[in-house]
Amino acid sequence: MKIFLNADHHRHAGRQEMFRGRMVPCHEVPARLDHVLAELGRRPQGELLSPAIGDATLDAALARVHRPDYLQFLATAWADWVAMDPANAERDVLPSVWPLPSRHGFRTDTPPANFAARLGLYGFDAGSPLMAGTWAAARSGAACALAAAGEVLGGARSAFALTRPPGHHAGPDFFGGYCFLNNAALAAQALRDGGHHRVAVLDVDYHHGNGTQTIFYERADVLTVSIHGDPRTEYPFFLGHADERGAGAGEGANLNLPLPRGTGFTDWRVALDTALQAVTNFGASALVVPMGLDTFEGDPISGFHLRSADYATVGQALAGAGLPTVFTFEGGYAVAEVGINAVNLLEGFGRAV
Repeated sequence: MKIFLNADHHRHAGRQEMFRGRMVPCHEVPARLDHVLAELGRRPQGELLSPAIGDATLDAALARVHRPDYLQFLATAWADWVAMDPANAERDVLPSVWPLPSRHGFRTDTPPANFAARLGLYGFDAGSPLMAGTWAAARSGAACALAAAGEVLGGARSAFALTRPPGHHAGPDFFGGYCFLNNAALAAQALRDGGHHRVAVLDVDYHHGNGTQTIFYERADVLTVSIHGDPRTEYPFFLGHADERGAGAGEGANLNLPLPRGTGFTDWRVALDTALQAVTNFGASALVVPMGLDTFEGDPISGFHLRSADYATVGQALAGAGLPTVFTFEGGYAVAEVGINAVNLLEGFGRAV
């Protein structure tokens, strides 16, 4: 398995986030990836590579998934933040005002000139700090996803985009949930553009992949499936219900499998089998797996009870789909264990091939 490493990921290192009504140290930290890298050093799963994706190719791929105005916002956000007040250079960027949907209440068709207002226009939570290196880290992560997709398009059985910040909460024109560019969606679109007529995205993160769902919701060529905590009680709260099946041409091409907090591996595995059957029924010729590891029993902000040994079984089950597969690194905030769990999953996948 080729593993594409984001060498710029450390440039995105938030100081604090708003979590349940108070400012706390960020849960999404560089050490998450470092622990995976360390475990790969102990149990290698394949060659570690840097993505070789040119800027023009990357820009074109980003424009296939995200809106131009949103990309422009991300590219200039830090400079705009510091321009508001030079002292802002010592503070992370977090939104503080949002245009909530309300008939005749708030307009979003005329972007405000004020940066703080535009920040709320594109960001949907106050827990995803943006800093000087965020855009560079996110772009390099997107390049990892494209390189992994390219490897699969070239005939490889699998590839892994080892990157942060994560991506599956980022939509066509919004960021949140620690995510700015949607790596899984970029990989799926690259697989489509490369010749796969039907691609499936199977998200195993604890939190619903709302950004990925939004990007593909009206399309019939990409199946989006997500196993996650019930949005009635779990982040991101406002998407991820079982009755969301897609719209227009995409009707039936979205499957949500929400599960209650406290779910253990036995019941979670039943949902995984359901998800894999949906992938088979869809007739996908390639698979993208947003590899969230916050389903782990020790995760500080999640609520499932998978154990480290279970991730090898998850990897074996995913390999059983028999599809060329791109993995993207998503959530997992029990930092000390995230490396073990990630490599267990990759090892299980590799043993089953």
